[in-house]
Amino acid sequence: MPTSTDDLSRWRPEFPILDSAVYLISNSLGAMPRGVSDSLADYARTWATRGVRAWEERWWELALEVGNRIAGIVGAAPGSISMHPNVTTAEMVVLSCFLPHGRRRRIVCPAMDFPSMIYLYRAHQALGFELSLVAAEPDFSIRTDRFLDAIDDETLVVALSHVLFRSSYIMDVAPIVERAHRHGAVVVLDAFQSAGIIPLDVTALDVDFATGGCLKWLCGGPGNAFLYTRPDLLKTIRPRFSGWLARANPFAFDIDDDTLREDAMRMMNGTPTVPAFYAALPGLDIIGQVGVDRIREKSKRMTARLLELVGAHGWHTVTSRDPGRVAGTVAIDVPHAYEIAKMLNARDFVVDFRPGVGIRVSPHFYNTFEEIDRLIAEIARIVERREYEVSVRETGL
Repeated sequence: MPTSTDDLSRWRPEFPILDSAVYLISNSLGAMPRGVSDSLADYARTWATRGVRAWEERWWELALEVGNRIAGIVGAAPGSISMHPNVTTAEMVVLSCFLPHGRRRRIVCPAMDFPSMIYLYRAHQALGFELSLVAAEPDFSIRTDRFLDAIDDETLVVALSHVLFRSSYIMDVAPIVERAHRHGAVVVLDAFQSAGIIPLDVTALDVDFATGGCLKWLCGGPGNAFLYTRPDLLKTIRPRFSGWLARANPFAFDIDDDTLREDAMRMMNGTPTVPAFYAALPGLDIIGQVGVDRIREKSKRMTARLLELVGAHGWHTVTSRDPGRVAGTVAIDVPHAYEIAKMLNARDFVVDFRPGVGIRVSPHFYNTFEEIDRLIAEIARIVERREYEVSVRETGL
């Protein structure tokens, strides 16, 4: 496998969609590695030839195996990452470890967090939690000082995204963790938009929990969310959202034996999504070989190129011009961005649209600068020729 530090695009043959499309939306769904086909075929062969024996031969512990691959990428200790169908489920497991008590009942969260998280936190107000949302700035960032001011002795949980999904703004996590711990609160870091695109060390950050998934920058497809739990917490913490997979002796089928596993699988619940684990392995192997430091270095150059071109065309963007504050995405807010995004996708320039920020463009290490230039030229052509007017007439927007 090629590992050139200055030409990561040599990995392009590993991602089939790049043969037919300019794929620039890895913050939403990473390109599928070629090896996924073989890995899923291996799953099918195992099921076909080993049947139920596959559980004891590999499947039962496969979640821990995948978790340990992720651990090597995000700076976690072996045995500290459990796997879940999605991040909302993983965060539900975390919240089930706590109950509001006395005055300590507040969940502090950025208003710019992914909506699924906020829906979950609001639902927990029925159990006595209180949700405090820290307002965003006009550029969809969150001021660190305002976030710190929201944390006090009434705070039970501090939940924040490492990278905000609309603007790709990188939060300053370290002072938030320090203040939360000083006030006796636990920290849940959502690393879905950072794992695989910017260096992340959950151990060094001293977060209590971290969630994320393989769907995006880790190129592992859906059904592969992860939950990091600080190793010392694993010794005592007991989620209420639990199940037989978390038990030390699950096949005893003893409803009175409540002994939990001592590794991250104590944070799991029901039968796991085994096919999804097979799909995740090739992408995790590639990211591990390439290295997030090298991915980050190229990503910064690609986002700088995008911002340069956006500025040259006079288009608006909420994306920060500080390279240390931008993860892998540049938002381009042109007139009729929704219609233009649809047109781009129809022409095999694969991007997406988010309200308030416009077209999101998210190159990964396998993309080229030439693809970035082609995309911007296509947007400019559509804007100049007002080609979006056809779509506007069709939709009535």
